[in-house]
Order: sequence, then C-alpha cells, then structure tokens
Amino acid sequence: MHNALGKQDGVALLVALVLMWVMPQIIGTYTLTLLVIYGMLGLSLGLIWGFGGILCFGQAAFFGLGAYTYAIAAINMGESTGPMLLAILVPSLFAALLGAMMFYGRLTDVYLGVITLVVTLILFRFVNSTAGPQYVIGEARLGGFNGIPGFHTLNIPGQPDAFIWGDGLYFVCAFALLIVYFLVTWLLRSSFGRIAIGIRENETRVSLMGYDVRARKTILFAIGAAIAGLAGALFANWGEIVTPGLFSLGQSAEIIIWCIVGGLGTRFGPIIGAAGLAYLKFLLGQQTLIDNTLITGIILVFFVLFLPKGIVPAIAAIWRASIGRRAARTSSNRRQLRKARNVNG
Repeated sequence: MHNALGKQDGVALLVALVLMWVMPQIIGTYTLTLLVIYGMLGLSLGLIWGFGGILCFGQAAFFGLGAYTYAIAAINMGESTGPMLLAILVPSLFAALLGAMMFYGRLTDVYLGVITLVVTLILFRFVNSTAGPQYVIGEARLGGFNGIPGFHTLNIPGQPDAFIWGDGLYFVCAFALLIVYFLVTWLLRSSFGRIAIGIRENETRVSLMGYDVRARKTILFAIGAAIAGLAGALFANWGEIVTPGLFSLGQSAEIIIWCIVGGLGTRFGPIIGAAGLAYLKFLLGQQTLIDNTLITGIILVFFVLFLPKGIVPAIAAIWRASIGRRAARTSSNRRQLRKARNVNG
C-alpha cells in the first residue's frame, strides 16, 4: 500500500486529521457523525459507479441490510464486535450473489438499474410487513414499520459495558471513513482498480484482452456493498434504532444525487456531495417555508445543466487553469529577463 500512496495522499491525510479536530468546534459532533456516515455511504456508490461504471439504484438496500444485520446480531450477541463484522459481511455476500446473477447474465446498464431498484423495493416492502410476533430472529423482533430499537450499541472490543457514544462515536466514524478512503485509494491504484477503470471505459476491449470482466465487476460490486453495510452499522449506532425507511427509494435517490453533485470518477467528490447536501437538508429541516425535496431537485438540475462533472472536478479544473496561467506568467517573465540581460550584456 505504501508504494500506491504518494505525497498527495500524505497531504490529504494531514488535511483530514486537521478537519477531524477542527470541525467539532464548528458543528456539533452529533450532526458531524451523521455527515461522516453519509460520506462513507456516498463513497460506496462512487466506487462502483464512478470507477466501475455500475449504476446501482439500490445502494440503500446494502445500507439498510448493514443496519438491520447489526441490530439483530447485537440483540442476540450482547456486544458490538461480531455484529459490526456481520454488518459488513452480509451485504457483501448478498451483493456478490446479486452481482453474479446480473453480470454473468450479461444484463445491460438499464436492466442493472431496474433490478437493483426492484430489490430495494422488495426489501422495503418485506421489512415493513414484519410487524407480527412471528417475525423473530433469535431474540430480535423485526418490528415492521416500527423498526428495531433498544439494541446493544458500539462498545470497546472485549468490553461489552464500555460503550462508545457522543464524541467517541464521532471519532470512530471519522477514522473509519479515513481508513475506507485510503483502502479505496489503494484498490484503485492496484492492477485490479486499473482494470476496473478500463472496464468502465471499454468493457469489450478489456474482455478481449483476456480479463474476466464479469468476475471483476461482481467483486467491485460486493466491495461497494461492504462499505455501505459498514455505513449502515454505524448509522444504527448513531440513531439507536433501525427502520424500513433505510430501504426507501428516497434514500437511494439521495445517494445518486450526492455522487452527481460531488463529482463522479473522484474519491473525494461523493463524500463532499453527501456531507454538503445532508447538512443543507439538516439546515432546511429547521424551517417550514421551503420544501426540502424542492431544493434538492433544484440543486440537481443546476448541477446537471451548469456543472455536469460535479463540484470536485470543477474546482480541480479551476485550480489547474490557475496554476497553468501562473506558470505561463513566470515563464514569460523569465524570458523577458533573459532578453534584457542579453541586451544589456
């Protein structure tokens, strides 16, 4: 991993650590924790869509699976370490099975989107219909539309009674996002990641080069689901309740909007889009004059029309143009100085 991470990543790590300590002075850690979790969720879709070319309308399904898996396992186990691992594993295995059926079935992008959307709807309807006492897994009742409250929240591994909450939960989530970000960076700079990007650009050409495109897309799909599952488990600890709303179409649509606004094909863009729009939604939620959905729709239309590549690519382009002009001016000044010296000489 050391060879894959360069100076820019060192700068990114330093900036992230500074922000991690500074932001709680500006925004409360309760809200910040949610923004960090949403940033991780946005990154999960940004990985498979922005770098793998797999448009998934059901990322909320893996998010909800992670949250529900954690809640059910925490009630039955009475601690959090095993449930956290299961919350990553279960959505990953589910996505691997779903992805294998889709990719080995040679489905096109439109059908991929439809199937992932339908799967999310099925999960949403199923979880909503589990209100009866017969819907029990071990000691955990699924609760239907009421959800599952009162499960064991995050604790220090090996110490079930040493709970992590408040500021501690914020730093756990922030470090988890940081680790996931650099793992994604390492993955994308590995041969697997470069081939995944090649598949996004021209799947037929990569297949003709002898690579198993279907297997690689399935693996990438499962990795994205694992990240979403981790975000779901952290969300369950933040909210201390899980409800069927985690599987809703609104949640799925928001994740897609986060990636578009932040910038597809970047690692940082989906995180910025998720945190920024989630915080805007939080601020708008404190007033009743304007509907939140209307504002979100206007923002999406604005970005599609005027900034189709998203915030991060636009800022990067402005930065490169600024550096280019500065370099051109410096080069011009040096040439003029050399000419002046030659004339005087």
